[in-house]
Amino acid sequence: MKVLVIGSGGREHAIAKKFLDSPHVREVFVAPGNPGMVIDGIKTVAISELSNNELVDFALKQNIELTFVGPETALVNGVVDAFENAKLRIFGPKRAAAELEGSKAFAKAIMTKYKVPTASYQSFTDLNTAKAYLKKQGVPIVIKADGLAAGKGVTVAFDEVTALKALEDIFSLPNSRVVIEEFLEGEEFSLFSFVHEGQIYPMPLAQDHKRAFDNDQGPNTGGMGAYCPVAHLSDAVVQEALEKVVKPTVAGLINEGKSFTGILYAGLILTKEGVKTIEFNARFGDPETQVVLPRLKSDFAMVLIDILEGRQPDLVWQETGVTVGVVVAAQGYPSHSQQGIVLPHFPKEWEVYYAGVTDEEGKLVSSGGRVYLLSETGQEMAQVQKALYEKLAKVKTDGLFYRHDIGSRAVQP
Repeated sequence: MKVLVIGSGGREHAIAKKFLDSPHVREVFVAPGNPGMVIDGIKTVAISELSNNELVDFALKQNIELTFVGPETALVNGVVDAFENAKLRIFGPKRAAAELEGSKAFAKAIMTKYKVPTASYQSFTDLNTAKAYLKKQGVPIVIKADGLAAGKGVTVAFDEVTALKALEDIFSLPNSRVVIEEFLEGEEFSLFSFVHEGQIYPMPLAQDHKRAFDNDQGPNTGGMGAYCPVAHLSDAVVQEALEKVVKPTVAGLINEGKSFTGILYAGLILTKEGVKTIEFNARFGDPETQVVLPRLKSDFAMVLIDILEGRQPDLVWQETGVTVGVVVAAQGYPSHSQQGIVLPHFPKEWEVYYAGVTDEEGKLVSSGGRVYLLSETGQEMAQVQKALYEKLAKVKTDGLFYRHDIGSRAVQP
């Protein structure tokens, strides 16, 4: 069969690569994709992820049998609704269900209504009212822009000046809404699940590293690296997350007439009071996808088709070892990233997932904040880290940077 992946980053590169592993998949197209994907035999298509009609036309003309949506922007733009209206098979939530990510205020309302544990909060559409609430609550506190922000619309403020600046930045834009949340302390982790018609199939836990620099310093980013599984978090924690967070949310969306199909991401934190929800995404996360999906031993395409057709999927995950991925980003990320940095050629056996790259005269050059991710799989975290960072040390990184401590929380003392 032919498969279409919508999106252009490292997450979509990993998804497309996994589809290519399937003996049932003949060709994988990514729209719009990036030129780094071509190295792996993936075909890119110059159609924007937001051009629903063009994407539908392409899928019809090419006889695409399965489409997978990577980015939240496309989901909130209603691409799944458009494909389903054209009787095309697609894996992802409709616009109404994608609001779980598209609006933090909506997500908080769902959590409150269905008793899903999360931080206490208030949402505001007026700057002065928000400021008054902030001063009353004090710091540390979390400020979130209500809409989509590619993982960067969150400020964890430890002083009032930072918190007030975050509020002013958000309200400098028209029709702004802000969610102000209690600051939660604990260990964060990511739980992805395949979901369809109330059926939930969880994946192994991953842990993302959001801050730009070592030791969780610097601004929040879309993610600077990840690893999977998170062996030091117990099965009991996973069960608590499923029972108290994922299941009531999925059931709640059905009850609201917004049944969810697709990848449900729960961004969670293990606090002294138990598991609480930081946020939901309506799709795979980046960079977690690049360390979770390679651990799937089953045929990815057939798993999705079985789920969509109401059959029990054959889900087999790699049980041993660990997969670690380090993001290499352009200097200045996440605010003003340096562009046009020429990338080296990597050995064929290296696991590289390209994100913010373009082609200039046959060379790959940086064109975004996160440029590529390099991953490594092995038995022990310390050994995997060593091998991965030895590879990165061999690569020319003028104008680029990366964290040197991805996965360190999982290293046994």
